[in-house]
Amino acid sequence: MDAADTENTTENAADGTGEPDDSWGEVAPDAARRLLLAAVEAFAERGFHATTTRDIASRAGMSPAALYIHYRTKEELLYQISRVGHERSVRILTEAGNSAVTPADRLAAAVRAFVRWHAERHTTARVVQYELNALAEEHYAEIVALRRRSEEILRGILQDGVAAGDFTVPDVRGTALAVLSLCIDVARWFRSGGTRTPEEIGELYAGLVLRMVGAPAFPAGETAGGEGRGA
Repeated sequence: MDAADTENTTENAADGTGEPDDSWGEVAPDAARRLLLAAVEAFAERGFHATTTRDIASRAGMSPAALYIHYRTKEELLYQISRVGHERSVRILTEAGNSAVTPADRLAAAVRAFVRWHAERHTTARVVQYELNALAEEHYAEIVALRRRSEEILRGILQDGVAAGDFTVPDVRGTALAVLSLCIDVARWFRSGGTRTPEEIGELYAGLVLRMVGAPAFPAGETAGGEGRGA
């Protein structure tokens, strides 16, 4: 298998979707991106501490020495994976939250998109969300700040819903954390080829969260905006 074949196989197989993960499009050069994708697979399969740099380089079709041209340490690889993943989370929540008008529609859109990403990219998401404790102190602080930004976005939607009289949420911060945890946990159990698609799980969770905050859940077969999903 040559380098190009290794790159395509690693990129497409990382989450079992058969489709490239565009989360890593910004990473350059190609060798650095291949190493990140290989690290995602290795960390998800073996855990950060049990993975060696040789494991990662081998999966990327490279020598161990080549890894250090792009990343000084194994921890730096984890940091880059965490940074890209959490920046993606902030972007997903921001765009979804701005895609509708009413608080209920904004909340449903945010949950739907966040859940879908954690299902579609479950391998990546497991590393992004569950290997934080292996980060160096300064990197951990940076990632925690991004996680707080995600919480702030969701909390803002909940506060708007409470102010409008649409939501009944006595504890906005606690509810925001509960909703985020619910969405993130999808990455832990989701497997490709299961009985539900990422889209279906997103719709299910959007309805559950609307009920959680006391908003009327959209009828079966409809989105929060009232549009039918079709056959």
